[in-house]
Amino acid sequence: MSPSQESVFSEYETDSQTSKLIRKFKETPFVPIGMAGFAAMVGYGLYKLKHRGNMKMSLHLIHMRVAAQGFAVGALTCGVLYSMFRDYVGKPKE
Repeated sequence: MSPSQESVFSEYETDSQTSKLIRKFKETPFVPIGMAGFAAMVGYGLYKLKHRGNMKMSLHLIHMRVAAQGFAVGALTCGVLYSMFRDYVGKPKE
């Protein structure tokens, strides 16, 4: 590529991955909360796997999967509601 030609991806080359990630987190703050909650539920489930008592393995895994998915879906729902509130109620109509 000659120096006189601009790169097609110039806007992507100037932003670092960290700045993109921070910008995305500011735009949708509940997505990282949902991801962290999901990871926490998976970690808690793995920890409790050893101390599940006489509960069957499959039943324990189903409960943990439902809890992790519920946390992630709940966080995304809160994010959508927050975004709708910010767009429609927070801004006065012109």
